[in-house]
Amino acid sequence: MTTSDDEFRFLATDARDVGVTGDLPRVERMSLTLEDGRSLSALRFGDAPPAVTFVHGAGLNAHTWDSTILALGLPALAIDLPGHGDSSWRTDAAYTATNLAPDVATGIRAWASGPQLVVGHSLGGLTGAALAASAPELVAQLIMVDITPGIDPNAGAAQIRAFFAGPTDWASRDEMVDRAMAFGLGGGTREKTERGVYLNSRVREDGRVEWKHHFAHLAAALAAAPEVAAQVDAQQDALSEILSTTGWNDVAAVAAPLTLIRGEHGFVTAEDAAEFMGRRPDAVLVALPTGHNVHEEAPRSLAGTIAELGDTRQR
Repeated sequence: MTTSDDEFRFLATDARDVGVTGDLPRVERMSLTLEDGRSLSALRFGDAPPAVTFVHGAGLNAHTWDSTILALGLPALAIDLPGHGDSSWRTDAAYTATNLAPDVATGIRAWASGPQLVVGHSLGGLTGAALAASAPELVAQLIMVDITPGIDPNAGAAQIRAFFAGPTDWASRDEMVDRAMAFGLGGGTREKTERGVYLNSRVREDGRVEWKHHFAHLAAALAAAPEVAAQVDAQQDALSEILSTTGWNDVAAVAAPLTLIRGEHGFVTAEDAAEFMGRRPDAVLVALPTGHNVHEEAPRSLAGTIAELGDTRQR
């Protein structure tokens, strides 16, 4: 395991929490420069070429998959979407699946060999569908986690939006942890909250600490300009209809075996799942007793489901 950066300091605890014993897999931070000069970053687990590629949701980062990947026990790639983690922000702030999929494709081509079992959560799930539609040679199987087209992948509880609409930089990570816990976020314990804050923030050259993902900064800017926020909301309503159509077109174009994993208390309702299955009756539907962040609430169950689906589809 590469230990040159403290970002890996939580892996032993993550492994213990999911019942994994013995030596931890090798984990390394990968980075490449895209054609337009932006950087794309990822985590690669294991010594063999990745068999599974994970794509996170809005406001998260590649480390959100750590526990699931450790429980799965397969060589894997977890990509930081543009605007998240250690990947560059987009100057146009256009974080839609259609815009993100080409960068994910570039990462898979650079860091994996052969078609991948792609697991995408929320915005990452829609990105996975766009990837499978536009670069089918890279996707052997697609698992979409708690998302269908028509559902806002950037949605969330009011306290989450209010949380990120606050300050964008802090004197210390302890202050960020205190704020997260005051909003009822972070997993319920200070230890879990510290992990999430640490992996989703960075120390600037001036010593201040800021959130890594662009969404927090965009939310704060909109909160400071209510008149602009109202205009953006109106534009978003119109854009959502377009993106929903695009998303369903992507889902229809997925040639690889397709699965929807739904958190029973998450974003995808029973009606949403029924619509998905009506449009793709060949797909597999799995429901798990979790909220939206299935991979964080039930990483062992999710890993077991991924392993079973991968094994079944390969027979």
